Formats: sequence, structure tokens, C-alpha cells
Amino acid sequence: MGITRVASCFCRMGPLRLLLCFCLSFSLLSFSLVSANLWADVLERSSKRSSQAASKVFDSGEARVTLLELFSSQGCSSCPPAEQWMSALKDDHRLWQDFVPVVFHVDYWDHLGWSDPYASMKNSQRQRRYRLFGHTQAVYTPGFMLSGTEWSGWFSNPALPELPKVVAGRLKIELDADKLQARFVRSQDNRGLLLNVAILGFDIVTPISAGENQGKQIPQDFVVLKHQSYTSDNGLWNVTLPRFRFEGRTGIAFWVSQGSDPLPLQATGGWL
Repeated sequence: MGITRVASCFCRMGPLRLLLCFCLSFSLLSFSLVSANLWADVLERSSKRSSQAASKVFDSGEARVTLLELFSSQGCSSCPPAEQWMSALKDDHRLWQDFVPVVFHVDYWDHLGWSDPYASMKNSQRQRRYRLFGHTQAVYTPGFMLSGTEWSGWFSNPALPELPKVVAGRLKIELDADKLQARFVRSQDNRGLLLNVAILGFDIVTPISAGENQGKQIPQDFVVLKHQSYTSDNGLWNVTLPRFRFEGRTGIAFWVSQGSDPLPLQATGGWL
């Protein structure tokens, strides 16, 4: 009965109206198909962008990337100039490609009236291990290390020296959310390797109310907020990013060492 009424309706419409009806129906159908395809394309592109945004790759390449370390303290009156010099490296075009800066705050100044909120015994022990292994002659702040070698030249010429390009092996990191996959490839023995991961804080300004820097507000960058090491005997790691709390801009530094010697073999890093 329904089909008969529809057929009768089409017959009464006449040829012209019938043609217009078919054209309109076809146009609506085509528009629906095009809209569906466009929407599917938008969703696919959005999914790809989300996937790319969630995943980051850090790659040192074969040539050695210099790990530039500064041992510092908010309780040391000689440290603010060194911290300011480090902060200026944010605008250096070689950042992350040729060198990776990190600032370790030590705790052996804390007893002089100001407790540095970013200092830790672990950072102080790292500097002492450099002396233990003969990479530096003394433990002091501000103390610079270039690829694990003491750099006292900063005090007479505060400019980053020429960084030698030597083959050191390739360190490649893939970071997806908090999951980290790393690989260090070189021809030497890989037993006892350590992957070091340091979360870095930027644009830090701390009002100092006691100690040698009392009354000052010291801007700081590349400050190590969290440092974790992971062992491997084959140069492969599959670990979870260390948790941290920080409201502000952050970066990340990776470097590989071997055994208890803090000397960095290769490094890479970038912004988070």
C-alpha cells in the first residue's frame, strides 16, 4: 500500500518536478558522502597530530655531544654570575645539538644559613665522585665540568670553548608520555652502562632571605629537578620517566656513563 502511494505521488509530480526531486536527492546524498569523507580525514589528521605530540625523539648522532655541568648553590655568593651565564645558553644555536647543560645544586652550603630547595646530597656526591676518579682537583662552587673534565677556564674566559667532534656512539631516545625507550650503540664493551635521565627546570626565581646571597633574587635555568639512573649490559633500556612536580618550563637531559665513574660517554636532550 505504501509503495503504491509513493508511485502515485511521483506520477502526479510531472516530469520536471520529478527530475528536480531526483537531482535534489542526489545532491544531498553526494553532500553527505563528501562530509563523511572530510570528517574522517579530519579525525585521521587529528589522531596523527596527537600521536606525534605525545612522542618525542632525542638523537645524539655519532659525534660526541658535550655534557656541560655546573655545580652550584643558592647559598654561595660566587654562584649567581655562573648561573646567569648558564641561563644565556638558552639562546645559543648549538644548544641540545652540540652541548647539553645541567646545573646540579649541592647541599654542602646549606649549613651557612640558607637551605637551597634544589640542593641534594646526591648532587654533592656526584661532584665528589668526579674528584675520586681524578676528573677534577677539588670540590667547589661554582664548578664546571665539560664532558666529565674540569673546566676552570670559565673564570678567566667565560666563553664556551671549541667542542671537539669525536665519535662517541649514538644515543637515541624515544619518549612516549612517561614511557622511555633508549639505545646506545658503540663498538666497545657495554657491560655496566648507566642511562642518566635528568628533568630540568627553567625560569626559576628564588628570593633568598638568609646566607651569603641574602636579599637577592637569583634567576636560574637548566636546574636539575630530578635525576635517575638505569643500568644495562647491552645498551638498551625500556623504563618509566621519573616523576616530578614543577610549575613552569621544563627540559630533559640524557647521558650514558659506565660503572661508578660519572664520566659521560654520550649525551642528548631537549625541551619537554
